[in-house]
Amino acid sequence: MSTPPPVEDRLRAALDARARLIDVHELSPYRPPTGPAWGARRIRRVASAVAVAAAAAAVAFLLLSGSPERPHPAPPARDPRTSPPATSVPSTNGSPTSAPSPTSPPATPPPTSTATQR
Repeated sequence: MSTPPPVEDRLRAALDARARLIDVHELSPYRPPTGPAWGARRIRRVASAVAVAAAAAAVAFLLLSGSPERPHPAPPARDPRTSPPATSVPSTNGSPTSAPSPTSPPATPPPTSTATQR
């Protein structure tokens, strides 16, 4: 084997000396840092997220609410898919007990006047 270069010898000696400075007490687990739980960066991130959410909610509200000048169309009076009720035509079957059609309203008798004249 060849001899190591002098730079490598010096580097090994320096690392060995540095390693001898560490004792058992420095190898024990280190306590976690104590300080504020919320850092400035975290606070800025949360504040910016809240601001973006508020801006998005405001834009959504303005887009969905519409302008008051634009009138809304009136809903249809009846369902356009259904046809008007058919009128009943008297049948010529001669059936004595024909019931009124369920689509036509029952006939109401004309109002009688009970007022007396003076």
